[in-house]
Amino acid sequence: MSDSGTRFDRLERHETPGPRNSLWSWTDQKSPLRVIYNYLFVLLARLAPSLRVKNWALRRLGVSVGDGVAWGLEATPDVFWPERIELREGCIVGYDAVILCHEFLQDEYRLGDVVVGERAMVGAKAVILPGVRIGAGAQVAAGSLVTDDVPPETTVAGVPAEIREPRE
Repeated sequence: MSDSGTRFDRLERHETPGPRNSLWSWTDQKSPLRVIYNYLFVLLARLAPSLRVKNWALRRLGVSVGDGVAWGLEATPDVFWPERIELREGCIVGYDAVILCHEFLQDEYRLGDVVVGERAMVGAKAVILPGVRIGAGAQVAAGSLVTDDVPPETTVAGVPAEIREPRE
């Protein structure tokens, strides 16, 4: 978690030419063949029952995968820029969670690296936006939308995700 600032400070912004929104020009940014390749390995990472196979598929996509990473069933890495994801040692990404490294907007698209720290946990159906860093030992509650960095050893929940104090 060495980079300071917010996720917005870390995002790369790229203007999109023409009258249409930025999704119309995705083929100018990525080879369609590469996206098809990525999609096939994303499917394997989502559906394989074996964590070894899932981690192998994620590595083929360019995801940095630490030892002991647990990638949940149906969890989805970014299909366009999976190489911008870092999953550190012992982290868990839960069932049907989504990690995005891009945002296609009307007049631009944005890219940002996503880091899930050591032994951090991302709950089922959580969505992590581009540029977010989740600290070591942090917990993201199920169904949360993570729009900002999550400090180490904290729990966030909600839409948007906010820090929650532990219950006694």
